[in-house]
Order: sequence, then structure tokens, then C-alpha cells
Amino acid sequence: MSVGGIEGILTYALIPTLATIAGSALIFMRVGVKEVVMDSLMGFASGLMIYVSFVELLVPALELMSLNISVLGFLGGFALIKVLDVLIPHIKLIKESNSVLEGRKTLLIALAIMLHNIPEGLAVGTATLYGTDQGLRVAISIAAQDFPEGLAVALPVFRASRSVLMGFAIGVISAFSEYLSALMALVGLIDVGVMLPLLMSLSASAMIYVVVHEIAPEIFGHEHDEYATAGFIVGILLGLIFELI
Repeated sequence: MSVGGIEGILTYALIPTLATIAGSALIFMRVGVKEVVMDSLMGFASGLMIYVSFVELLVPALELMSLNISVLGFLGGFALIKVLDVLIPHIKLIKESNSVLEGRKTLLIALAIMLHNIPEGLAVGTATLYGTDQGLRVAISIAAQDFPEGLAVALPVFRASRSVLMGFAIGVISAFSEYLSALMALVGLIDVGVMLPLLMSLSASAMIYVVVHEIAPEIFGHEHDEYATAGFIVGILLGLIFELI
């Protein structure tokens, strides 16, 4: 294990950040994405998130520390996202709104997106601290699933607000919240043997929660289950390919 530092985190965190911005920028082209395509892309994103959670985060966390610490972090991740779900409006409000978004409501939605992106940024940061090679793999994996996610965030905001700039702005906000959350991983340097595996487990379970609670119910509710499942499998396979590179 070659422990990375702040330079590695600042560099690798840019990869998914730029991917999210690029995906959000497609809104300027007024890209019309069919529901089946979006479900397939989000299935793909979910597969990569699950792969990264288990293979790149949980397994290394167990190698660094005892099972007790990893379980504590794992449960902490679930608790963190659950608390955020209670404190902030559910992200589905974007998709269910047919009226022009009010300023306050838009800010709340932006806050919801920012907070739900924390696990992804933390995953990149903690993986980089664990090892630079692993950090790069996780950054590329997160970027691959952030590209469709960027558009998935911008599109519903555009449809609700009728503002291309608003949709893109929310996408950019989500991208930079992910970048900043990667720096939270530096807490792991306090004690690499305890804090790092704790944070790795926490970010892993938080991403799993988002997939199971936020993404899966949405993409498997449109009668495109086969396509979403195929996307999920492709996401897992791509994670395996990144592991071999």
C-alpha cells in the first residue's frame, strides 16, 4: 500500500468532477434521452457504485483494520444517509414537479443533491489515501457513472424550471460538492489504521444505500427492467476491467 496525500486527492477528485460537469453540459444541446436509455445508464452507474463499494472500499478496509471497525463505519454510512433523507427534501421532488421551481425550493434541491454526492467524493478520497493506483481506479469508475448522473440531475431541473442554465448550475453544484467531499478523506491521515478504514466503510455503505434506496426503485419502476439490469451488469464488468488495467 502506497499511501497518497492531498496532491493525489486534489488531482484524482477532478476526474469525476469534470465528468459530472460534462454530463450536465449536455443540457445545452437540449438532449432528449428516452426513459429506457436513462434507466439503462443509471443501471450502469449503480453497477459501478456497487462494485466500487465492495471491491475497492470494503475489502481494503477489512485488510487495514478489524471487522469491528469496518462494521462500525458500514453502519455509520447507512445512518448518515438516512439522517440526510429525513432532514432534506427527497431528491424525487425534482422529477415530480411540473411547475416552475421557486428560489427556496431550488436551493433545497441543490442541497439535497450536494449531500447525496458526499459518499462518492469520500470514496475517491479514501481510496487515494489507501493507494494511488486504487485511487485512480475509483476516480475513473466514479467518473464513468457520474457522466450519466450529471445529465440525470440537469434534465429534471430543466423540465421543472424551464431554465437550461438552472439545470446546468445544479449539475455543477453537485460536481463541486463531490470534489470538496473528497477532501474530507484527509481525516483518515489522523490514524491510517483506524480512521481510514472507518471512512472507507462509511462511504461504501452510503453509496450502497443511495443505490438501493434512491436509484433502484426509480429505474425498476418504468417497465424497462431488462435494460436496467443489463446496464447494472455492464457496470460490474467495467469495474472488473478497470481492476485489470
